[in-house]
Amino acid sequence: MLNMGGMKTVKVNIGGVAIGGGESVKIQSMCTRKTSEVSAVTEQIISLEREGCEIIRVSVLDESDAAAIKFIKDKINIPLVADIHFSADLAVKAIENGADKIRINPGNIGGEKNIKLVADCLKLHKIPVRVGANTGSVEKEFAEKYGRSETALVESALKSVSVFEKYGVSDIVASVKASDVALTVRAYRLLSKKCDYPLHIGVTEAGTEDMAVVKSSAALGSLLIDGIGNTLRISITDNPEKEVLAARRLLRAVGLDKSYVDVISCPTCGRCLWDSMGLAKKVQRFVEPYKKAAKIAVMGCVVNGPGEARECDLGIAGAQDYCVIFKKGEVYERILSEKAEERFFFELKKLLND
Repeated sequence: MLNMGGMKTVKVNIGGVAIGGGESVKIQSMCTRKTSEVSAVTEQIISLEREGCEIIRVSVLDESDAAAIKFIKDKINIPLVADIHFSADLAVKAIENGADKIRINPGNIGGEKNIKLVADCLKLHKIPVRVGANTGSVEKEFAEKYGRSETALVESALKSVSVFEKYGVSDIVASVKASDVALTVRAYRLLSKKCDYPLHIGVTEAGTEDMAVVKSSAALGSLLIDGIGNTLRISITDNPEKEVLAARRLLRAVGLDKSYVDVISCPTCGRCLWDSMGLAKKVQRFVEPYKKAAKIAVMGCVVNGPGEARECDLGIAGAQDYCVIFKKGEVYERILSEKAEERFFFELKKLLND
């Protein structure tokens, strides 16, 4: 569908979870175990659910993987997406075994006849499909015409979309991923102007944890602030739980998740004469499980602390021998440094448990 209005999208249902059409951005991850290892995969998905994962993807490499989907589905509480390449038969089997959505590349599925087979099965079972392009899977005609560019990515993705539209599939999610941050941003901005399907956003092959989080935050943060993106995955070469935690934090940073405790703390300087850094880390760990909108400050010095954190529900700032606890910028209590941490945590627990 041609999108003349920029970032507004239609709504698509994935196993009871709605994306697009004004719904909240959903966090997605992918299992690292072979799907036929039902117990291990189920255990991993349940762990990801606890971390906040809302949609999970699994690879389907063979018939045993496709058959495992129905057993995994019985044990989990979030939608399951089957990732299939090169086999229309496996796509059909994954759908018939209960996949809530499939990820497929029309270019490697074996021609129009096989695409129609998959499309007919999608319509029969009323589930969506994700199609798109990565820099490694751009159609040859677009790679030759446009080179390594956002135009090549988008035109290739739209060709995949058009193939499924031809066979009557309208529940479509699109994506255009690159390992290059700037290219990813340009490609999604262009795609958002050209179609009104929900977009799954991500930086592909982002690397190991530290760099992957930086790359993904730079690209996906820019897109989310623009209003682009309906599901996201922060790809990390590590345990997938880290992907979910990073995604949660990104949604909070860009203001799309407000049901959390925001801890602000200064980087410290020569004026800081107490261990504010240590306390800030303890506070961050303590508040992580709470799903409550609150703002907490741990500031290095009393010179600027209360004023800079005026909007915080609760804060602490220190001098050499004493600390002040403040609420909404107003000093509430002055206390000796050695007793300050205990007193601050008392006030923090009271605030979060009210």
